[in-house]
Amino acid sequence: MAKAALTIASKNYGSWSLRGWLLCKLAGLDFDEQPVGSDDPSTRAELLLLSPSFLVPCLTHDGIKIWDTLAIAEYLNEILPEAGLLPKTLAARAHCRSISGEMHSGFSNMRSALPMNLKAHHPSFKVWAGAQADIDRIVFIWRECLDTHGGMFLFGDQPCMADAMFAPVVTRFLTYDVKLESDCAGYCKAVMAMPQMQEWIEGAKAEPDEVVELDVEF
Repeated sequence: MAKAALTIASKNYGSWSLRGWLLCKLAGLDFDEQPVGSDDPSTRAELLLLSPSFLVPCLTHDGIKIWDTLAIAEYLNEILPEAGLLPKTLAARAHCRSISGEMHSGFSNMRSALPMNLKAHHPSFKVWAGAQADIDRIVFIWRECLDTHGGMFLFGDQPCMADAMFAPVVTRFLTYDVKLESDCAGYCKAVMAMPQMQEWIEGAKAEPDEVVELDVEF
């Protein structure tokens, strides 16, 4: 059987690529990375939010191609259920799928105003009202999960699908100096301390390419 492959865009800017990559890592899937250059149309569609349907990340496994991030998560959960990408109880799985779906389809103001850029840091960044409403909703989601499940991650002490979906938001909040209360700040620290996140960030730092539209000075 051929080894699995994951097509990804920039590690510095690619929020959806990070989600797909994290899901594969958390599932314990053995895969090869296949980076696509920033001049590729599907890559730029992801990075610049130009399309509602991105072709990266794309997982190829056993002759099957999956290019939607939630579909990748559900596929990995089917083939590697022991990895725990979804919580154990029915209620928790429903909650996890709901907030993952909300992240997948929502928060467009926050995405546009705070593009992912791991190399950048903008202290005292001014967040406009539309983006702030998205941030407030995300904080509410995080607090509800942390209070309900009592762990360092959203559904306990092990990261799951929802944490992979919100991981790029964590990086955005750090890049743009979004102020958080201790519970959510602690969650961000837990996500950033994950070995998988550290591996991704090291890869981002090593990237020479820049996407001018995402590297503006605020």
